Amino acid sequence: MRTLFILLVALLMCAGAMPASANAFSLSPPLPGRILRGFDDVGRFEAGHRGVDIAGYDGEQVLAAAPGVVHFAGSVAGRPTVSIDHGNGWRTTYQPVRGTWKKGDVVQEGDPIGVLVAGHCPEEACLHWGLTDGVAYADPTAYLEVSVVRLLPKGAQPPSPPSIQAARVAGTVDSLPVAGHITSKFGMRRHPVTGVYKLHDGVDFGAACGTSITLPAAGVVTSAGYHGGYGYRVVVDHGGGLVTAYAHLPRVTVHPGERLTAGQSVGVVGNTGLSTGCHLHWMAWQGGTLVDPLTLAR
Repeated sequence: MRTLFILLVALLMCAGAMPASANAFSLSPPLPGRILRGFDDVGRFEAGHRGVDIAGYDGEQVLAAAPGVVHFAGSVAGRPTVSIDHGNGWRTTYQPVRGTWKKGDVVQEGDPIGVLVAGHCPEEACLHWGLTDGVAYADPTAYLEVSVVRLLPKGAQPPSPPSIQAARVAGTVDSLPVAGHITSKFGMRRHPVTGVYKLHDGVDFGAACGTSITLPAAGVVTSAGYHGGYGYRVVVDHGGGLVTAYAHLPRVTVHPGERLTAGQSVGVVGNTGLSTGCHLHWMAWQGGTLVDPLTLAR
């Protein structure tokens, strides 16, 4: 099996650059730490963060996120770097990591590939983890395998899905936040990344990355930052118990406490967090309860 894998990758390399394929491709976290900074979905020549920063400690073992062949192990711009070719057009990159393997070595998912070296993040040691096809970059967290974890006492029954009818409210805003077609409505569904059947707690609008998101009603920003699977998310309190949120943004351009008027930009469409492509995930709460955002529009 090992020999067959090496021959397969060698043939792909000899044939030239292979288009990256996401079919049956998944990654595991190279470190267990929290994400300190997410992925910026920007053009090839634009400034941005083309990877994710994961908290760690100096000397911590870094693990291969998927099986492959070591493509590079050396120094880039003075920083120790390892990259792994996964044979489907994708390569994962790990920096700053002092590698323990050499170019051409075969690694399996979960194999230690080196140790983390302090210096990338100013306040604590962190790993800059990237995913590239050699030209463009993608968000590696979009391909993470996420296990289903049950935190219920023995014999307890999981709660029933919420009533979708109960999540409908009378319209209170005059417009939608972005011009785009709806790709996934509020309600129960199978998550496209994790495969878990759960509540889709908002509405997805498919739109090109960089498309402006306008606030459908005046409000005050209460939260703006990276929020796990939501990526970069902005939360706005409109008063009267109505709160809305805008997720998967490429970056945050507003700050908590900032007052925004109706129609003002709250950010742009992105692809950060657990996302399968450029889109806006729009959420809403009324009196602290999740509601279907589409029922807000008059």
